[in-house]
Amino acid sequence: MADTSARILRLLSLLEARVEWPGGELADRLGVSSRTLRRDIDTLRQLGYPVNALKGPGGGYRLGHGAKLPPLVLDDDQAIAIALALQTAPATVSGIDDAVTRALSTMRKVMPARLRAASEAFEVTSLRNYWEFSAPPLDVETLQIVGSAIRRSRTLRFTYADPREPEDSRRDAGPSLPVEVEPHHLVVWAGRWYLIARQHRDNSWHTYRVDRLRSKSSMGRPFARHALTQEDLTRLVVQNPDRGDTAGQWQCVGSATVDLPAGVVARWAPGGSVVSPVDAQQCRLTIGGWSWAGVTGLFITFDADLSEVYPDELVEAFATIGRRLDRSVSA
Repeated sequence: MADTSARILRLLSLLEARVEWPGGELADRLGVSSRTLRRDIDTLRQLGYPVNALKGPGGGYRLGHGAKLPPLVLDDDQAIAIALALQTAPATVSGIDDAVTRALSTMRKVMPARLRAASEAFEVTSLRNYWEFSAPPLDVETLQIVGSAIRRSRTLRFTYADPREPEDSRRDAGPSLPVEVEPHHLVVWAGRWYLIARQHRDNSWHTYRVDRLRSKSSMGRPFARHALTQEDLTRLVVQNPDRGDTAGQWQCVGSATVDLPAGVVARWAPGGSVVSPVDAQQCRLTIGGWSWAGVTGLFITFDADLSEVYPDELVEAFATIGRRLDRSVSA
């Protein structure tokens, strides 16, 4: 009986995890026959959970909408994964620290003793990685407005702050570039949030820094969504030299022309750097760091010729490191 009850809970958990399940795949995940699966489905229906049968080759099942709210059913691995995720989520959204702490505490209170002990064995402290995160945390309201527009497939209206605006400028200061777009995806990369959106008037795709959105409204017209693959999102964010980044609030900021295409440099440049195409084979790269030696090291990692190095402090840093390496080789 205990095995049957555990299997029913596992079945409910699987049905909650996906919109639809082929019957054969669901039976395989549970390690039961198709006949046993049908009996378990009937058991869930008797308990008040509307499980709909799907027609088609092999058939399948879907958890429908009903008056009875299904419980949150987590297996051991899922519970540990959520506890870890709550502790290690990057601090890119402001005002949710207390909610995260309360959510973790609530989860541990309802966990069985063995799982609570296992989750408490993963006490994690996240330290800020300054190389990957230089954008100010976003407010929850911004993400809710953008996320709602994406979910409802409604155009999003906003003004977009000039990329030259300082990172720590006031939220209501000097926005420009009013736009209306069809929002499709929120992407987090290198500690920053990006909105992937389509301009209806010319069918072009654009990438916007979410922390630069101002005067947001999602009460626009409905639109038809377009499918984007993982490769599409990578191209639009990671490999996009025009994603509107700034060099961040570093103590030292330098730039140089790199003998590599902008798309190549943009893919490997640290978060917060700026890549601007010069021509098909060259780009202008701006990088920030805590020291001029650190900025120099980042440029060297691209293993490409550099020219038009700026400012003089960066030029001197390259010369100093060159002399130091010469002494190391001749020693």
